[in-house]
Amino acid sequence: MAKSIFEEMGGKYERQGDYLKQHRKVTYTNLLTSGRLNDYLADIDRQAQERFERLIEGMKQAQGITERLRLRMDWKNE
Repeated sequence: MAKSIFEEMGGKYERQGDYLKQHRKVTYTNLLTSGRLNDYLADIDRQAQERFERLIEGMKQAQGITERLRLRMDWKNE
């Protein structure tokens, strides 16, 4: 499985795990004891990455940023 940007930058699933430990203790314990905690946290990270990518794409469209415009701007900055 390919690493997410979060993982590539050295991120770990600690925040999600900490949240579960503090606010969803039963869910955390069930996932931990069943051996599904890491898969669950990886899935949460994947969903967050997908949502982030959709958000960025929507922002690009709303602001009229196209690949062609981006390439032209990159060329001018060289």
